Amino acid sequence: MEAATSLSGATRGLTQADRFRVTRRQSEALAAPLSDADATIQSMPDASPAKWHLAHTSWFFETFLLRDHLEGYSRYDERWPYLFNSYYEAEGARHARAARGMLSRPSLDEVLAWRAHVDEAMASLLDRPELEPLIELGIQHEQQHQELLLTDIKHALWSNPLGPGYAAAPPITSPAPAAAMEWHRHPGGIMRAGHDASGFAFDNEGPAHRALLEPFALADRLVSNRDWSEFIADGGYSNAVLWLSDGWSWVQREGIDSPLYWQGDKHFTLSGWQDLDPDAPVTHISYYEADAFATWAGLRLPTEFEWEAIAQGKDASAGNQLDGAGAVHPIGSESLFGDCWQWTRSAYLPYPRFRPAAGAVGEYNGKFMSGQFVLKGASCATPRGHSRATYRNFFYPHQRWQFTGLRLAKDL
Repeated sequence: MEAATSLSGATRGLTQADRFRVTRRQSEALAAPLSDADATIQSMPDASPAKWHLAHTSWFFETFLLRDHLEGYSRYDERWPYLFNSYYEAEGARHARAARGMLSRPSLDEVLAWRAHVDEAMASLLDRPELEPLIELGIQHEQQHQELLLTDIKHALWSNPLGPGYAAAPPITSPAPAAAMEWHRHPGGIMRAGHDASGFAFDNEGPAHRALLEPFALADRLVSNRDWSEFIADGGYSNAVLWLSDGWSWVQREGIDSPLYWQGDKHFTLSGWQDLDPDAPVTHISYYEADAFATWAGLRLPTEFEWEAIAQGKDASAGNQLDGAGAVHPIGSESLFGDCWQWTRSAYLPYPRFRPAAGAVGEYNGKFMSGQFVLKGASCATPRGHSRATYRNFFYPHQRWQFTGLRLAKDL
């Protein structure tokens, strides 16, 4: 595979129209190293083919903007909404998620032609002020799928016994050995949590509200591979006392004894198999594993509000995030953002006075507020500038194919 085209993940200062165009180009640049076969395969039900991500994001613009707001617009292909709707019940029946890898047609080239058609049609809507909120949602939605495209293709390529790399990259090394853990201390009190009225946010980030914090401290770095190796060596995966009941059942049932993609002193990356860097942040761990490690360390996971309180005022575009065809792998940085999404102990639930938006777009986040946990920050695969202190990522506690890690907390 050839190296991916260099991207510019940060789009600060651009008009919305330019950010739309940059974002659409970025998605196609991320898919550029892939063959039609690469872009079609689906390695597990949680993941989707790269081709599907490219198509679904176009379906989003065609369905929620072009269909409803461009007079005389006709769908590119009337059969395709059934294939590329994700979970919007209001938009009707759809192809089963677990069978997306069976969609050998349309081809990757046909999907790219559809994208070009949608982009051309969208040009006449990009200067309409009343559509700015919906266009912004579409841009942010596509950025989320850029990260999913990378994590999903990583799992697919890892599933290939040849272990092919997605793209060539510089050697993955930490800039410096992981330092002894220090702490951001907070006195507690009442904080203003959630997103206010300034700038874009997803609906699940608000309304802003008060949250009470007890005195606490948050680690100044992520847990490293070296830290995790010590956990393994001390029997962390075989000591039931450390694990939540559901987590212990999961470990036993699935035969889990290390983070996803680990194999001895190597691990699988988007550049193929690489030596495990002991000082890089550990990643591809489940909530169950993160919680067990924290218990083993005599500490705990932070709540989402504790993490947000420390992150307020920090540069959310700092750290190791997606800029181009680099390693796309955690390397370690001093920023609260980047490298890995960080598990919190907070259940993914609605904030006080939360109401989903009217219509199909109201299905975006609210209906998933059950059985999942909040993650904060950003990862090495998050487009730079996409995240913020109030951002609420969420996954089920057993899932770990995303770039997930942990930052420890303690009571004061």
